[in-house]
Amino acid sequence: MVGGGVAVSESVNLYPVTAPALIIVGVMMMKASAKINWSKPLDAIPSFLTIMIMALSVSITDGIAFGLISYSGLSITAGKARDVPWPLHLCAALLLLRYIFLGQ
Repeated sequence: MVGGGVAVSESVNLYPVTAPALIIVGVMMMKASAKINWSKPLDAIPSFLTIMIMALSVSITDGIAFGLISYSGLSITAGKARDVPWPLHLCAALLLLRYIFLGQ
């Protein structure tokens, strides 16, 4: 980030220098979405939710967290929990507890 940004209102500053970097990262992320097996619901649903949460919450971290939680939950619901490494289930459980007890 360069400089202090541009004051749009009393409490809002915009940082236009970061926009090109975010656009490049977004393009790279969308390129990877072409490799998702969209016909397999266990892959497609968490992927879609991850992309949507990232866009709607304006937070890559929240999107990835929601994707991990939804993937773990769906694999447990589908009876395929043993196919997913246990550290992923652990991370998903810790993230879920974080959102339950600490909020946003």
